[in-house]
Amino acid sequence: MSVTGLPPYDDANIFARILRGEIPCKKVHEDEHALAFHDINPQTPVHVLVIPKGRYVSIADFGATASEAEIAGFWRAVSKVAKELGLEAAGYRALTNMGSDGGQEVPHFHVHLFGGRRIGRMVPKAEG
Repeated sequence: MSVTGLPPYDDANIFARILRGEIPCKKVHEDEHALAFHDINPQTPVHVLVIPKGRYVSIADFGATASEAEIAGFWRAVSKVAKELGLEAAGYRALTNMGSDGGQEVPHFHVHLFGGRRIGRMVPKAEG
């Protein structure tokens, strides 16, 4: 288990393979801390994934073990990508999933940037 209680990082996950250049991506941005690319199954007109270059399973793992420079560099990249894609004017959603209940499908921390149309509620309103 990792420091967050999640399984250890899997170097065979698709994002690790993209980072190593084994699988191509439609790149939007790359710097020393992050890689951003278009999702292959977009849920909105603009759907970009931003991933850190380090081996982090989740947002909890990233926050607990990444260096201050990695954390700052990653979040600056997220903001820069949103701005460069023209998402700031109308608004956008930045989303990360963690663990099975959170809907995380790839065990590499990543942020989805959704935009290009009105998105609506994030989750259904709780009843009662």
